[in-house]
Amino acid sequence: MKKIGILFGMEETFPPAFVERVNSKKEKDIVAEYVQIDKVMQGQSSGYAVIIDRISQDVPFYRAMLKNEAIAGTSVVNNPFWWSADDKFFNNALALSAGVAVPKTVILPSNVHPPDTTTKSFRNLKYPLDWDGIFNYVGFPAFFKPFAGGGWKNVYRVEDKEQFFKAYNETGQLVMMLQEEIQFTDYFRCYCIDQKDVRIMAYDPKQPHHLRYVREKLKYGKGLLAKIKEDVLKLNKALGYDFNTVEFAVRDGVPFAIDFCNPAPDADVYSVGEENFEWVVEATANMAIRKAKKYNANKFNTAWGNFVKSTSQGDLIK
Repeated sequence: MKKIGILFGMEETFPPAFVERVNSKKEKDIVAEYVQIDKVMQGQSSGYAVIIDRISQDVPFYRAMLKNEAIAGTSVVNNPFWWSADDKFFNNALALSAGVAVPKTVILPSNVHPPDTTTKSFRNLKYPLDWDGIFNYVGFPAFFKPFAGGGWKNVYRVEDKEQFFKAYNETGQLVMMLQEEIQFTDYFRCYCIDQKDVRIMAYDPKQPHHLRYVREKLKYGKGLLAKIKEDVLKLNKALGYDFNTVEFAVRDGVPFAIDFCNPAPDADVYSVGEENFEWVVEATANMAIRKAKKYNANKFNTAWGNFVKSTSQGDLIK
């Protein structure tokens, strides 16, 4: 019997719906359940062919456990090794290499020195930084946010130098990015499952969380939607994420990828809506079953993106 497990925290709607959906398909020798852990022994699998990870970003113990599962042959979604390594600034550079438009962005050293460092640790940094060059490149208004993280924590919208430096002085040891604000006419959030199934959802980030997914049917040009789908697939194939969301802000007909490092994206029925929820439950169940059928205990079964596998930039954008 091949077991599919889901690892989760406070979620109430997606995990049980996922388990029920997989089991309702009655695939021979495949069963889904909540992951159960009573011990973690090095190099030994806990018996799951596939694990869908929804929580390890908040629990370091789970991240270590999932890496151990992966090395023992479990297909872990998403890849815990890559998820531990990437960040939003690198992903923006990767998007450019893949031919996807992103806002102008710079990364900045933390405002407060990290522990166990002194001014001598930063002799390679020029002081002051070229603030005029940075501000002229990004422009105002801009968003100021951590280069790694999520959930809109420590995110500032700054309209001028004074607001920027006020915010900078509040960020302590966080490494932050300053990013061009895209004044958009349309905005989308897109699920991407298994690096091939895409769900494009109209989205309004200016609304309260439970109202952001636009419920009414809206009409958009086929060319725009095709471009968005193409870019979603480019990004997820490059990153290697099997369960991710990508956000696009559309300016002058061009979709800019704003946020595309969401390997445990919101999948709650009360925020995404019934239709979107149904789609992501079905797509994730089908992906998990496909991976379980291919399971080989003697093979490393966790996927890497094209960036890691490629030997040249030309390969990356294919």
